[in-house]
Amino acid sequence: MGALGSGLGGGVELTLYNMAQAMLQQGHSVQVVAPAGSTLPGISLIQVLGALQITAQTQGRSTPITLPSNAVLANMWEYARKVQSEYDAIVNFAYDWLPFYLTPFFVRPIAHLVSMGSLSDAMDQVIAHTLSQFPGTIGMHSRAQAATFAFADRCRILGNGLDLSLYDFCPVPGAALAWVGRIAPEKGLEDAIEAVQKTNTCLKIWGAMPDESYWQSIQRSYPHASVEYRGFLPTAQLQAELGECRALLVTPHWIEAFGNVAIEALACGVPVIAYRRGGPAEIVQHGKTGWLVEPDSVPELVSAIGRIDEIDRHACRHQAEAEFSLHALGDRVEQWLRDILGC
Repeated sequence: MGALGSGLGGGVELTLYNMAQAMLQQGHSVQVVAPAGSTLPGISLIQVLGALQITAQTQGRSTPITLPSNAVLANMWEYARKVQSEYDAIVNFAYDWLPFYLTPFFVRPIAHLVSMGSLSDAMDQVIAHTLSQFPGTIGMHSRAQAATFAFADRCRILGNGLDLSLYDFCPVPGAALAWVGRIAPEKGLEDAIEAVQKTNTCLKIWGAMPDESYWQSIQRSYPHASVEYRGFLPTAQLQAELGECRALLVTPHWIEAFGNVAIEALACGVPVIAYRRGGPAEIVQHGKTGWLVEPDSVPELVSAIGRIDEIDRHACRHQAEAEFSLHALGDRVEQWLRDILGC
């Protein structure tokens, strides 16, 4: 759906990078295959040409499976088929029908990291079929994400992790609030903007903008809100700016598989105010590292904004260090792959 480094893949891009880094630190060799134009500093990268896929979250539950002409997804898996004997395992990051369908035709085992909750009947069916044929090969980020599927109890929960050395703790923030994510309807940015308009607070926004019409519609709906779009930034620059904010607002209208932005904020010492929905509800320690509020409730967001100063920023950083390190992620992923390989 996009080149690595473009931001079009949302949190999956950061997850892939961190997981590759974690496995390298564990002493393994890693080769990433991605669409042409991708960047992944410090990671060996094979770039493949081809047309991009339509994003799954923009499709309906009964939308037919499609591939464009000269699909980059098909070309990537053709490359993987040719070189599979050089590797012990293949890890699929694509939330798409084709890799699951192809799994029985590969000699090398394929581990599938599912990046979203249940979105389509066809995807649910092919993931379930793959799990029946190859038990233990389906990984997910959170229990809430897994619970959207009928086979939740057979999925491996892997969480996520960060290279915490890249995130600076900021003990004294400025006045602005933060919102980070792909600027698209399912992310619920308008709720955060309505909340800051009601509290006369400034909101700084970071993220890729695949749907500019959505952004323009929000601006028309909240002409008096104090918002500042800061673009899509690399980690070093993002964490420096994010760390100076009083809190991060996480307002998805769908079930987030995990919520990388939440642990990025915690790593900087930034409290998180999130809807009690999906992965973020399993990350935020209510009343300790942030506040969990009723999904889609702007009044509750407003109330939580008024209680930000009750949260100790040191506790936020401590939670990131205790639960979301790169080493912890590497241990979980390595054991998952060892279990799949039977070693």
